[in-house]
Amino acid sequence: MSEATIDADLPAVDPRGAGAEEPDYLRAETSVRSWLLTKDHKRIAIMFYASVIVFLMLGGLFALILRTELLTPEKTIIDANTYNQMFTLHGVTMVWLFMIPAIPGAFGNFVLPLMLGAKDLAFPRINLASYYVYALSAIIMLTAMLAGGADTGWTFYVPYSSTSPTAVSWMGVGIFVNGVSSIMTALNFIVTTHTLRAKGLSWHRMPLFIWSIYGTSVIILFATPVLGMSLTLVALDHSFGLGIFDPRYGGDPVLFQHLFWFYSHPAVYIMMLPAFGVISEVVCSFSHNPPASYRAIAYSSLGIAFVGFFTWGHHMFVAGMSEFDAGIFGALSMFVAIFSAIKVFTWVATLRGGSISFATPMLYFLWFLFLFVFGGMTGVAVATQSLDVHWHDTYFVVAHFHFIMVGGTLTSFLAAAHYWFPKMFGKLYDERVGLLTSVAVFIGFVFTFLPQFLLGNAGMPRRYYSYPEQYQWLNVLSTGGAWLLGAGLLLTLANLVIALKWGRQAGPNPWGSRSFEWITASPPSKHNFESTPLVERSAYEYDLPEEVARARVPAR
Repeated sequence: MSEATIDADLPAVDPRGAGAEEPDYLRAETSVRSWLLTKDHKRIAIMFYASVIVFLMLGGLFALILRTELLTPEKTIIDANTYNQMFTLHGVTMVWLFMIPAIPGAFGNFVLPLMLGAKDLAFPRINLASYYVYALSAIIMLTAMLAGGADTGWTFYVPYSSTSPTAVSWMGVGIFVNGVSSIMTALNFIVTTHTLRAKGLSWHRMPLFIWSIYGTSVIILFATPVLGMSLTLVALDHSFGLGIFDPRYGGDPVLFQHLFWFYSHPAVYIMMLPAFGVISEVVCSFSHNPPASYRAIAYSSLGIAFVGFFTWGHHMFVAGMSEFDAGIFGALSMFVAIFSAIKVFTWVATLRGGSISFATPMLYFLWFLFLFVFGGMTGVAVATQSLDVHWHDTYFVVAHFHFIMVGGTLTSFLAAAHYWFPKMFGKLYDERVGLLTSVAVFIGFVFTFLPQFLLGNAGMPRRYYSYPEQYQWLNVLSTGGAWLLGAGLLLTLANLVIALKWGRQAGPNPWGSRSFEWITASPPSKHNFESTPLVERSAYEYDLPEEVARARVPAR
């Protein structure tokens, strides 16, 4: 059948995108009340978006104070006790208030129903409640910071956390409440994916971002209660001296480590799987190519989600486990690397033969690829017991998890922020500034954490307030990188904020993507679609002209 015949058979569609005749969700209602009580997934996403940016800046401020203190071997700007609190507050803020909710809360909430052809999530009221529970958890944690903070590190290791004079109990309560919010969001995503897919949208036609969000939600549902239980026990231990993890009363501190890492290792994938979803969308949209293997990317997400539950023991090689157990945990940890490698090779193969556009999101894809592969290779190394014993509790471990967790989450978050900016706000940002700030963020990140690999390998322990003078030049290099990274992030934020006011109109699909969220107008109307779309193609049919691809997801 010729293309002309296909065009003749296709239904007419509004070139402005589905729902363009209605006011967009930003202008449909303008009162403060309409925002605070909204059940629209897009507005709730914007509230998550603004919140996680605030906490990224707060966590970044704590990090800059830490790095400035480490400019000199002895005291620079803060005393030792404040230093201990700073690295704890930095970790708590970044992990629970930024990295875990950042992509699912902001971008998952916004685009998942659009990708499924749904008018909203399955439980809009629970969605709104999940935001307020998240906000409540943030208030509790901020109050705990003001009421003495915490000096235990974000891992809350016992027995010190049971006896610390700081506000450990309240910090634990805040994290527990935060977990409730994550579970509410995860439940909503799973039910929505099962029940609200448009007609014709089979599992293997869905955008890969949904597979990633689905896998993340499964991990959250099964792992988060374990963290909630273990931190509750620490809070009870701290408040009432029950001795659950205190060996003086027959308790077992190693048990806490098992419980903590049973959640916190899968939590790495809670942060990374959404990042993989963003990267999968970006590489296809900006190479104008379908994924080299759709099923390889989709199924490897589920593989990571499943195997990730059995690898927590590699965090405890020095806790006294048997050689057999260490070998099993090491092998399983490396097994995860196979699924990750499948994704990396598939993303790279997707570029082959594509029409590549080096826009800002694509640049962040490249930075993500470098940091993830580099950090992933060091992850394989620390999963080897003999090497892990040498690097245990040194700056090598800090550099490793920052390359993976922070580098992966941050670059994919920024890729998503630029990629979906026209969809969310209907405007285009300044592309030249976007490219320059992207380079600044990458160089700043590498200069911050690459020296820390060398520091750790040379034997500098992490979380130490003072250090021998031979480590100073690497610490100066790391601190300079941190300030460059901070400046790059501030300029990125300024570029996007300026575009909100003065950016050019984006049109419905400025990137020429075939993914389903771009079928709607940009920004979308309040109800997304007047009628549920009928999906007659997959999300990556780049061999079809854009108007033909749009007509094969007819929607109003």
